[in-house]
Order: sequence, then C-alpha cells, then structure tokens
Amino acid sequence: MVENTMSKPRMSRSQLMDEDTFYERLSAEQRRLYTIALSYMRTEADALEVVQEVSCRAWMKRSKLKDEQSFRPWLIRITINCCMDELRRRKRVFPAAHLQEDAAHEMKSNDRIDLKRAMDRMKPKYRHVVVLRYYQDMTIAEIAKVLKKPEGTIKTWLREGLKQLRGYL
Repeated sequence: MVENTMSKPRMSRSQLMDEDTFYERLSAEQRRLYTIALSYMRTEADALEVVQEVSCRAWMKRSKLKDEQSFRPWLIRITINCCMDELRRRKRVFPAAHLQEDAAHEMKSNDRIDLKRAMDRMKPKYRHVVVLRYYQDMTIAEIAKVLKKPEGTIKTWLREGLKQLRGYL
C-alpha cells in the first residue's frame, strides 16, 4: 500500500511527541496559572481569559524555551506579563458599571477592600514578589527563577513590599 505524501505535510514523530509533551505539561500547570491570574485579575472570567491567552502565547513562543526544566517559571512569567498587559489596557478604559459594583463590594468586606487597594498601590515589582510568595506559596528560589533576578534581590523586594503594605494598611 502506497501512501500519498503530497496531500498533506506530516510532522515527524519527534515533533509530534514535543507537541504532546508541551500540551501535557501545559495542562498540568493550568490550575497554578489560573490562581496566579485570579490573584491579579480578581474575577474568574478575567482569570480564565488570561490563562487562555497564556496558552496561546506559550504555544507561539515555545521555540524560545531552551531548557525544559524552566517550563514552569517560563509559564508563570508569561502569566504575569499577560495580567499586567490586561491591567494596563484597562487603566485606559474605565467603564461606569464598575462604580456600582465597587460600592456593593465595599459594604461586604472592608478588610479585603483595604488589602486590595494596598496591593494596587504597591510598586509592581514588589507586588509580583508578594503575590508569588504569599498567594502561590513559592519559595524565594522559585520566585528568583521566575523573575530572573538574584535571590538577594527577591528577598529585598519582599521585605520592601511588606513594608509598603504595612504602611498602606
């Protein structure tokens, strides 16, 4: 039986395995990516949208990942970047519907609102470290790998971030 190889391009077996491995590893990280996105975006729908965007960006940029051991930090970095991009975009557009929604939330939990406002006022580099450390339970070494900074810098940013939070609260 002769196969017609002209009809469609075929991926080699190794490329197929790489694609399968990529999707398996991405699927294994979905929950973590979602919780990180949720901590930045604060709504389920927005967090899910960010995770979808992360999956797309990761797939398009997969050739730039040189070390498979860095897959998780690489995905987390993409997630943070997607969240920051979306938050920057939203600052330019402020829908009036959020005014009523914020007033209703303020009645529910003042402590939660105060913490949210304090986190929003923090410098982004400090906020990233605090979120990854206390919302994601990542170690200093893991955060350093994700943010591509020395561990000493991460410790300093964490200390300064907590100092800022105390000042705002």
